[in-house]
Amino acid sequence: MEEFKTNWTREELKAYILLYCAYANFVETEEERNFIMKKVGEEKYRQIHKEFDKDNDYQRIQKIQHTVERFDYSPTEIDRLFYNIKKMFLTDGEIDILEKNIYRGLQHLLK
Repeated sequence: MEEFKTNWTREELKAYILLYCAYANFVETEEERNFIMKKVGEEKYRQIHKEFDKDNDYQRIQKIQHTVERFDYSPTEIDRLFYNIKKMFLTDGEIDILEKNIYRGLQHLLK
């Protein structure tokens, strides 16, 4: 069985999760890209994007889940993360059905 451990920082995890959410509808918009870079910086964004592009959906979920567990996020930190996810989804003015599904899935996985 493959290991899905990472050595990411919290900022890198945030970048990866936001990228995962940006691709909920299979397209990363310029607004989403700018939002993520504003949150984590351009260098971290580019670094994490390279890894993200190599991973499949199963690997992405496993990495997110295992890294959140490693950091032992508090309920407040999880809430802050979901607040940022929602803000990113709203960069284009609405949350579509695919984004809603990713949001619900991550809530189930991380809360």
